Amino acid sequence: MNMLKMIGKIKEVLTWVWIAVIGTAICVNVCAQTPQEWKGLERQLNFYMANDLGRNGYYDQKPIAELMGEMADAIGPECVFAAGDVHHFEGVRSVNDPLWMTNYELIYSHPELMIDWFPVLGNHEYRGNTQAVLDYTNVSRRWSMPDRYYTKVFDKKGTSVRFVMIDTAPLIDKYRNESTTYPDACKQDMDKQLAWIDSVLTVAKEDWIVVIGHHPIYAETPKDNSERSDMQKRLDPILRKHKVDIYACGHIHNFQHIRVPGSDIDYVVNTSASLSRKVKAVEGTQFCSPEPGFSIFTVDKKELDMHMIDKTGKVIYTVKRTK
Repeated sequence: MNMLKMIGKIKEVLTWVWIAVIGTAICVNVCAQTPQEWKGLERQLNFYMANDLGRNGYYDQKPIAELMGEMADAIGPECVFAAGDVHHFEGVRSVNDPLWMTNYELIYSHPELMIDWFPVLGNHEYRGNTQAVLDYTNVSRRWSMPDRYYTKVFDKKGTSVRFVMIDTAPLIDKYRNESTTYPDACKQDMDKQLAWIDSVLTVAKEDWIVVIGHHPIYAETPKDNSERSDMQKRLDPILRKHKVDIYACGHIHNFQHIRVPGSDIDYVVNTSASLSRKVKAVEGTQFCSPEPGFSIFTVDKKELDMHMIDKTGKVIYTVKRTK
């Protein structure tokens, strides 16, 4: 009798496990957007943005990488903007470092992700050999980093957008002063970069201007406040002067959209594409979320959208600018 009861109990447990598994599968299928819905996001120009990636495929990195590939099949992004910290924790030592395989090549292996990737350096790259990150351009067909800061213009069917890719660690005293940990940061000419940003934005005539760096200008974060104050003092006046549309960054490992008095810029933090962190609203917060994921820029002549995508493929928020 005891044996029969035990068998019955095992059957009951297995039944509930099966129901739980089926329920989870149904939730994933229902909650996630479909390829048809993803296709509806597409505009004349479309771009991915991902950052804080490098976890050797662990946490949510591998499934998000697969999702990026699946969505790319529907949306057809022009490229991927990789806003820093592709390699945790100590950067890379050379172009032959195995981390190029375990953090990047073998993770973002979907055929639809065999497009140009335009990176910037994050603070973790500055812990290692930053020149190797640039030099990897000569190794990988899709890795395209012409300099520590550079600009890319895309023009299609009368719609134009300029992305200005900048190197933020050297703009922050914390990194410049910690020469043992970040040996290359203090070697960079901060004033030269700021003058370059100003000159590029002065002549920019495109419909939309997006500046991408690794560190935020405004954000809720437990990280050292001096990081933001240095960015506010050195970079923000230039961006406000030229009325850029969006400043997008990473570093904080969550989604945030901030608006501040006196500025018409949308300050956006893109979440981690592997391991995310908690976040809370502060003054100026329009939206925030601790979900991991990535973002998609969709652009036409009259509208620039930055869609925040969670790990199930849902658009959880959109930063929208119109003309």
